[in-house]
Amino acid sequence: MDEPSVEDLLRRLVPQVLGALVRRYGHFDTAEDATQEALIAAATGWPRDGVPANPRAWLITVASRRLTDLLRAEQARRHREDVVGRRVLAEWRLPPSGDRVADSDDTLILLFLCCHPSLPPATQIALTLRAVGGLSTAEVARAFLVPEQTMTRRITRGKQRIRDSGLPFAMPAPAEVPARLTAVLRVLYLIFNEGYASTFGPGLLRADLCAEAIRLTRLLRRLLPDAEEVTGLLALLLLTDARAPARTGPHGELVPMAEQDRARWRADQITEGTALVIEALHRGRPGPYQVQAAIAALHDEAPGPDETDWPQIVALYEVLTAMDANPLVALNHAVAVAMTDGPDAGLALVDKVAADGRLSRDPRLAAVRAHLLERRGEAAAARVAYRTAAAQATNLAQQRYLNARADRLPGDSPPAATT
Repeated sequence: MDEPSVEDLLRRLVPQVLGALVRRYGHFDTAEDATQEALIAAATGWPRDGVPANPRAWLITVASRRLTDLLRAEQARRHREDVVGRRVLAEWRLPPSGDRVADSDDTLILLFLCCHPSLPPATQIALTLRAVGGLSTAEVARAFLVPEQTMTRRITRGKQRIRDSGLPFAMPAPAEVPARLTAVLRVLYLIFNEGYASTFGPGLLRADLCAEAIRLTRLLRRLLPDAEEVTGLLALLLLTDARAPARTGPHGELVPMAEQDRARWRADQITEGTALVIEALHRGRPGPYQVQAAIAALHDEAPGPDETDWPQIVALYEVLTAMDANPLVALNHAVAVAMTDGPDAGLALVDKVAADGRLSRDPRLAAVRAHLLERRGEAAAARVAYRTAAAQATNLAQQRYLNARADRLPGDSPPAATT
């Protein structure tokens, strides 16, 4: 197995291994440290020595040994040999099969544990992205638009609070589920988004993250079949992921939706996602994920960009804006308005998003402005905006796409704007 495949496998196994350790030993924060050390050992050794027959068991064994070492050190520092020793100083071995639960169960339990209502909402999401989604702290910080040092402190505080709370490693009682569901859905949405438009690295897509977000959302829907927003989120992820095969070219380059070969879109996912959003909306309690899924369905069902029902998409974005005053929602609304009423109308709305300030260093704002300026025929201004967006982007595929858009415009290329 080559190195990228090892990395993909390790990412999938992170929540399973961490869940197994927390279930057996407790000590969430120490269990995560031990899991990370086991992952480092695997990432170093597996490409050289080969992947073991049971990689999950290998990781749990190595992580358990490291966890035992860490807890021994902790008990020495705190002079609690008698208490900690009875709990964790057993012979190093995997728990017997009767003590195990399915990997998916542990992962879902871990997801709800990280989204406990005693944690601030931002910490719930950040901690789950780190522990369940396997994102690096830098990637989580990017998703929240905050410095990496700030996110490190936030995640550390979250782990400490879980450690100090003594929370059991178990699914919440039915009455407690609604209090955690909003954060759980947001986490799954962010994990998928990081997979569909990676913030770092050479590649645009990270299929493992998209697949994991969809898998966890399916598990959640199985647990909560009557929760409309769970169904809506699953529909949204399926309908968006359906376009993934056409989203990149033969060399990994970004292909915008208007230029994609729609014959390559996954028809089975479009069919399933559309049926799910219809099912959810028919219950009469629409939420943000259901509305976003309805927008995605309109895109997926259109034979081409010119046949897209843009007026209906504009109307749905207006509904979504009333539910969620998010600058990215407002930016997407501006694009839809430009498609119906022309670039001037869209640019006026883009100016309002820019005045908000929250997307001042987000490349999507400059990229949308560049596209609308290009449509208006202002090549020089569009080039500046494309260069600005490329400078702000941290993904190489996005940088190349934005610079290529700037290069193909006529005229001289003025310096990129300072941001």
